[in-house]
Amino acid sequence: MGKEKFHKSQHWGYCNNVAMLIGENKPGIGGEPLPGQKLKPKYSVFPEGMGSDAPAWVAFDKQVLSFDAYFEEEVPDKNQELYRIRHCKIYFYLEDDTIQVIEPQMKNSGITQGTIVRRHRIPLPPPHEDQFYTIDHFNINIEVILYARRYKIIDCDQFTKNFLRKMGVRLNPPAGCPDDPYTKERQKILDSMKPLRPYERIDTLKQFLEHNGHVLRFFCVWDDPESMFHDPRELVLHYYLSDDTIDIKEIIPVNSGRDAVPLFLRRDKLPKYAPTGLYQPGTITSRTVLNVFGKLVGNRGRYILDNRKTGAVHQEFYRDSDLKIGAVINVWGRKIILCDCDEFTKEYYRTKYGIEDFTPVPYKAPPPPKPEKMFPPYTGFGSEEDSLCSCMGLLPKPPQKDFKKFMEKDRSGMESNILRFLAKLVTDSPIDKDRKFIISYFLSDDTISVFEHIQQNTGILGGKFLERGRIKKPGQELFKSEPSEYFKAQNLFVGARVCFHGHNFLLVDADEYTFNYMEKHANEFSVADIGVILKKLKDIAEPRSREIRQMFAATDPEHTKVIEYDPFRNLIVSITDGAFSEHEIMTLGRYYSVRDEYEMDLHFLLAVAQEQLKKNSFENFEQLSAVLIYNDREK
Repeated sequence: MGKEKFHKSQHWGYCNNVAMLIGENKPGIGGEPLPGQKLKPKYSVFPEGMGSDAPAWVAFDKQVLSFDAYFEEEVPDKNQELYRIRHCKIYFYLEDDTIQVIEPQMKNSGITQGTIVRRHRIPLPPPHEDQFYTIDHFNINIEVILYARRYKIIDCDQFTKNFLRKMGVRLNPPAGCPDDPYTKERQKILDSMKPLRPYERIDTLKQFLEHNGHVLRFFCVWDDPESMFHDPRELVLHYYLSDDTIDIKEIIPVNSGRDAVPLFLRRDKLPKYAPTGLYQPGTITSRTVLNVFGKLVGNRGRYILDNRKTGAVHQEFYRDSDLKIGAVINVWGRKIILCDCDEFTKEYYRTKYGIEDFTPVPYKAPPPPKPEKMFPPYTGFGSEEDSLCSCMGLLPKPPQKDFKKFMEKDRSGMESNILRFLAKLVTDSPIDKDRKFIISYFLSDDTISVFEHIQQNTGILGGKFLERGRIKKPGQELFKSEPSEYFKAQNLFVGARVCFHGHNFLLVDADEYTFNYMEKHANEFSVADIGVILKKLKDIAEPRSREIRQMFAATDPEHTKVIEYDPFRNLIVSITDGAFSEHEIMTLGRYYSVRDEYEMDLHFLLAVAQEQLKKNSFENFEQLSAVLIYNDREK
């Protein structure tokens, strides 16, 4: 056998006129097959159209074909069975063509089950043992031989069927699986066996498996007549659907003076109260017996189990059908009213019994209204927030700042999040009329600072006019309990009049960043919301549309369809009669503005570029010219 295998895999040949052994599967120069040589693929070959171009161990990672199979096993020296049918699963791993055979564990089989063949590449049966099983060797309703054991494949899962169809495999119809004769015979014996004594079988496993963990919860009240103050006792009743048992727990109020016991009633079946009172011990038994002979045979009785339970006392227990909102149940002599239940209990009764009315029974007195917390008026020491914190608790804590707002609105790169306005004093003093101020509003913490513009020969020292801080709105009482109102970003816009600590300012202009920020956040600033402004303008100007067209035509005699801002502003002011603020008019003008196109002075541009290059000591002119020539390929 060894010699035949040796001659099959190798043969004699000549290399440089020297006779030597040459491998049959060895390719020629460059890996090309020799004339007449057919190389057999070592692994499964998948069509090119399937999946991605990734290798098989990546494309088919964690993808397994699952086949249902069985094999016959001879049972020698045993009359009860001559052969045995053993069911198993054959797993084919697409990533590396490995095969694994597993037999599902069967209870009380007496056979070592589990992995029959561990995962590895399995060679084909002789005479092709030099090759391995690939995906082409598998189908439904065929037989495969793995290490001399014949497996019959009868079916596969849906993923395997879809994959084989994509591979172009024509699937055979599923085959039937024969019954194991010994298992069948054993089942017949078990079915024919009957118990010698007619014991009653109470099957509680089904109920336990269906309702394990399902608990009905009712909120109850017990008015204890023997208590000193006749106060109602609040209870929670749990009904366990798995075994029809009940336990009750008491809700003990804080500072009630009662001992905290774990359970009011331990978990057990709760009997319904009998009219005659409680049964005596031994009256209720799980089984009854009959004396067949009485005292006829030597004063010795013959007892058998009574399956009919003649004369047995049947005690009734509370079931889920007896529990509903408003019902009164007797718990060992205590009358307990079911007042409410939880959502799971409502859904259970709605589904099983069709009950829809779950109106709770009121058993609690309505809680007294919480007294409104009154704060003392501001004392004048420290800030209002700081004084308020001393009223919140015994240990005063510093007031909390809006850290989220600070992180969102703090300076970040080119986003300063500061609104700057140009302002003038509203005064009759000829000296103060010409003073100019820069009002900065910091969005991160709603603080305001004011700086005065330095002007020559005015006799007024410019610089910081007002320290940065939050500014209260005028006209508020100082010593009061309510928190004061402060200036917000929405109160500042071009045309607004504001009063900072007795100084009246008129905001006359703003920088470009402020206009852009307010227009970008138009939902916060109505004066920069073009939609609101246009709707407002339409309501005012619609009745005077003809007059407005004539005014626009008179302003634009050359019909250029473009007018300057100042005539446009005067026109809007005359139309609206002061209903629009200066900021709204500027927003309207910015929305319809047309930018002038102007020629760039190339000599000036060149001079600025050269100046910047000199300042930065730039010397890499060759690379600069190469980049410029590359970017100006069209000349």
